[in-house]
Amino acid sequence: MTDGSGREIDYLRISLTDKCNLRCEYCMPKEGIRHLEHKEVLSLEEFVRIAGILSELGIKRVRLTGGEPLVKKGLTDLVRMLHHISPGLDICMTTNGSLLSGFAHGLKIAGLRSVNVSLDTLDPVTFKTITGSDDLKSVLDGIGSAVDEGFEVRLNSVILRGINEDDVIPLTEYASKTGVDLRFIELMPIGCGVRFEGIPSDELVKILEDRYGISQEVDSDSIGTGRGPAVYRRFAGYPGRIGFISPLSHGFCERCNRIRLTSAGFLKLCLEHPDGIDLKSSLRSGAGDDEIKEMIRQAILRKPAAHRFAAGGSAEDDRKMVQIGG
Repeated sequence: MTDGSGREIDYLRISLTDKCNLRCEYCMPKEGIRHLEHKEVLSLEEFVRIAGILSELGIKRVRLTGGEPLVKKGLTDLVRMLHHISPGLDICMTTNGSLLSGFAHGLKIAGLRSVNVSLDTLDPVTFKTITGSDDLKSVLDGIGSAVDEGFEVRLNSVILRGINEDDVIPLTEYASKTGVDLRFIELMPIGCGVRFEGIPSDELVKILEDRYGISQEVDSDSIGTGRGPAVYRRFAGYPGRIGFISPLSHGFCERCNRIRLTSAGFLKLCLEHPDGIDLKSSLRSGAGDDEIKEMIRQAILRKPAAHRFAAGGSAEDDRKMVQIGG
């Protein structure tokens, strides 16, 4: 499946819910949001049907997100159903990790392959400031459970100026000790994110080089990271590798291979742009698979060539990140 810019689209991110048990300040407003009613959210069978259609169109990887996907009732069943679509479908999940220890074993058996855990700090006070929760221990326990189950585990960290800058080195040390990859993600000016200042990747590289010595970029193909947006670097005095996802300072739109399905059944073509198609209405009005396939093909041709984020700017889509999907 190729878009209008000639890019192969083979990666689908599915937001299963707009609900989350944490209140990260750059993701959800303190007052919360109006959550979708049950009837507005796709059923498990509808998620699977759309994923199956997209798999036939060339989607090879599905990442389950939220909100927080682990609060979605029937998550393990959904993973099992997705796995049965095609044994070769790469099923992954991004989570805040707080509920992961109770789900890791079942998800592994169901067919989940890898887990990305959002972790911005190892300090309980800072964790409470960012997430509104004082249960950092549950997140760390979840990471440990995922490692023990044999998942490929990555940590995703967003560094905010004046809030968790001091966590850069503790996070890298923790990742090394735990045996997982760490990726630093630049804050995107979406929703609540516009109220904070993120730290550019180049500045983080300098902090890390001051601690661990000179670094060099690692060829992604040689370390099996696929066609994702992360650029990995190895530092002279650090035993692992550290990734950087830099949508603002080092844009990667020219190699974007993803689309997003919201919990309300809207196929979103670009994180910034509001354009897309309402697949839920088509499903529920009786459209056949071939008709939906053609709708998707035509929509993919309209996928924007690039976002128009600017440092300190805002996105065209004014929904909060928890509503779009992480």
